[in-house]
Amino acid sequence: LLYVEVMATVAPVVNESYTGTVKQVLSGDAVIVRGQPKGGPPPERQINFSNVAAPKLARRATNTMPESTDEAYAWESREFLRKLVVGKEVVFTIDPKSKTLNREYGCLYLGKDVATGENVTELMVAEGWLTVRRESIRGESNLATLEDLAKSQCKGRWAGNDNDHIRNIKWNIENSRSLVDKFGGKPTPAIVEHVRDGSTVRAFLLPDFYHVTLMISGIRSPAVRLDGTRADPGTQEALGEQAKYFVETRLLQRDINIILETANNNNVVGSIIHPSGNIAEALLREGFAKCIDWSITTVTGGPEKLRAAEKLAKQKKLRLWIDYKAPTSKVSDKDREFSGRVIEVVNGDALVILKADGTSKKIFLASIRPPRLDEKEQSKHQTGKVFRPLFDIPWLYEAREFLRKKLIGQKVSITVDYVQPEQNSYPEKTCCTVKISDINVAEALVSRGLATVVRYRQDDDQRAACYDDLLAAEAKAIKDNKGLHNKKDVPIHRFTDVSDPTKAKTYFSFLKRAGRLEAVPEFVASGSRLRCYIPRETCLITFLLAGITCPRASRIAPGGVGAVLEGEPSGNDALAFTKSIVLQREVQIEIESMDKGGNFIGWLFVDGKNLSVELVAGGLSKVHGTAEASAYYHNLTTAEAAAKQDKLNIWKTYKPEEHVKHVEVQQERKINYRAMVITEITSEGVMYGQNVSDGAALEKLSDILQKELATPSAAGGYKPRKGELCAAKYVDDVWYRALVEGFSSGKANVFYVDYGNRQQVNINRCRPLPSSVSLQSPFSKEMHLAMVKLHNEEEHVIAALDSLRLETESEVLVNTEYRVSGKEFVTVQSRDKVDIAKKLLAQGVFMLDSTRDARLRPLVIEYSEAQEEAKKNHLNIWQYGDITEDDAHEFGMGR
Repeated sequence: LLYVEVMATVAPVVNESYTGTVKQVLSGDAVIVRGQPKGGPPPERQINFSNVAAPKLARRATNTMPESTDEAYAWESREFLRKLVVGKEVVFTIDPKSKTLNREYGCLYLGKDVATGENVTELMVAEGWLTVRRESIRGESNLATLEDLAKSQCKGRWAGNDNDHIRNIKWNIENSRSLVDKFGGKPTPAIVEHVRDGSTVRAFLLPDFYHVTLMISGIRSPAVRLDGTRADPGTQEALGEQAKYFVETRLLQRDINIILETANNNNVVGSIIHPSGNIAEALLREGFAKCIDWSITTVTGGPEKLRAAEKLAKQKKLRLWIDYKAPTSKVSDKDREFSGRVIEVVNGDALVILKADGTSKKIFLASIRPPRLDEKEQSKHQTGKVFRPLFDIPWLYEAREFLRKKLIGQKVSITVDYVQPEQNSYPEKTCCTVKISDINVAEALVSRGLATVVRYRQDDDQRAACYDDLLAAEAKAIKDNKGLHNKKDVPIHRFTDVSDPTKAKTYFSFLKRAGRLEAVPEFVASGSRLRCYIPRETCLITFLLAGITCPRASRIAPGGVGAVLEGEPSGNDALAFTKSIVLQREVQIEIESMDKGGNFIGWLFVDGKNLSVELVAGGLSKVHGTAEASAYYHNLTTAEAAAKQDKLNIWKTYKPEEHVKHVEVQQERKINYRAMVITEITSEGVMYGQNVSDGAALEKLSDILQKELATPSAAGGYKPRKGELCAAKYVDDVWYRALVEGFSSGKANVFYVDYGNRQQVNINRCRPLPSSVSLQSPFSKEMHLAMVKLHNEEEHVIAALDSLRLETESEVLVNTEYRVSGKEFVTVQSRDKVDIAKKLLAQGVFMLDSTRDARLRPLVIEYSEAQEEAKKNHLNIWQYGDITEDDAHEFGMGR
């Protein structure tokens, strides 16, 4: 009542008035008023109240100013004014500008105009929050009277107990993590003091006055210029200014709640809860911000609402998303979801699924990456021992084993999230979310620290549907120091690859004595040939099924590139059958014997069933003669008889009573044997020979060479070039014609064109070839034995070549049978007309390589009978039965 009476005694002096909205209260005697926005954030004006002064607020230290503390009641004065005017429309007048001061002074009125509005300065003085500067008053004023009245009533700053009204501000947070732990998860009252950009603010946490820089969880807005200049319209910075204005109008100096959720460097990260909702959702919904993956998983209540708000802005193409184009899917709706059975785990992030229609499909777990080596560790493995990724990359074996034990043979549901196109020689990948009993496989893998989550660009929507769940699982794994996030307890897997014959011999005796061993087939090369890992002995062996002969499956040609070698009938079916029931499953094996190649031979049991018997029962293998001595012979023969009767697979044309003899009309084979001397047989079995009829000409050429090169040449005078025909001196100190094939270790690699052998010679033992002998054709002819081939194991190759060299020491008879790609294939007879290839087949050192050429059918039959005789007698390569070559890929990451 006294305040009203005092106010009525003096009529206000009305200067020109302005209107605006109070953006911010700087102190009890200063505010910032903004105008109306026009094409961007609005203009602003700082108004300092005339003829009064408020207690000074504390300031944090800067590079040029030390830290200061509050004057008594400074905070209360500021807060009274903040609650009174922030966000409200006001009318204000400006005093004539002082010549000595840059600041603008004036009066603020709450209301529509100066005449009817409430004078804020007078109200603040009456409540005791301002001190009147009596010396600066010009003209009539009731401020002094109001101050005296406030003092008499002990209002505001005149209430005494000054020391109790000075804040203890914590400007610097030493450990932001501990602050999060103290307040984390609980709504904490706060006041936003500054908006740096749309997603970063500075605020006081009340009532303890922690001054924090808060990054809003899950979002990021464009940055703004810090120098105060305006950004060009249409740029990201311009959108950043709009986002900042959007936040300021809603949060600056408003009473809010902050939920601290995590820390980043010395900043805290959390959510701001306004009475109208979460500001992050509002920013996303209006296209002022984008979701960021690293902090979105910490958002209280989950990231779903944020993602939904961003999706809405994308659909409307608002602001940041004006150029957004929704990704197009290569997957049709009918193929997006399917189910199947897991038949193979590849590395730690890929599965092979057997679908309901019988087809298999390789899929990848979306948005995760299996354990891998960094660049420094990769360089360590580029030299030295053979690199086995599954065992040499830390945690990859654990990841693979987790998936294998949980998924192999199990039915899963698959949802295709995206298809990653072919890039950098990597094939196209179908990336999916895989669930078993509603458990997300990728999330389970990540939560155990056995995989990491792929990071994407903010505008990249090609990611797993459950991406936020993956990020949350990874964050928990990191916090709990699990798996590959544990840098101290790194698992080391030492294993032995027992594929070398010498090493296999050292393992054979105790593996055989061990009886039934637990094993995991890691790779299936054919129906009867597997690569098995024995965990107890930490060794990897090649394992052949005993007692059966299994047809060979199709396989990639030697070298791994090019054509696929066609398999035998039912070979692919046998391979598929074996893979479907044993690959990566836990089985038992019994080792009985070992062949010369270091391959272990024995019996394999899965779910109590003998795999050899199962293959025979399905008509996918035949019983081998070696089975007679085994305990399973009766089971094998019974199964084979049933398969024959049902005409399954390899027995589909079986006719037990009929023996039909097929007679074919043969074209005539051309026979024209010529006498030759075999001069060289290479390690690949290629023969080089000279016609006996060329003997005199070859002798004459040699005489010319020795005569013309008898004079020593000047040292260093001749340097041969690659591809050049020159003269080279052999170890017998005789000159021969030679083709330079290359250079190594300062020496020339030469090929003696008249004899077929190769040698590395010093360059000073090479001379230019005399022109008189340079045009003569080479006397040696390259030849290959027709219709036979070498076994792929080194021991058998050496034995075969030794036998061939022994048989061709003397003069032989050679007949050209056919040519393939320019190569000449021949049959060779000794002087007493014995076919050497047929003889070597009968000895079991060579293998038949049949041809479909009808002219050679009689010869093929002879060769086949010779080979069958060697098999029957178990000679050399057939010692342990019908052992076929293994061209399978090496077990590891490369499959």
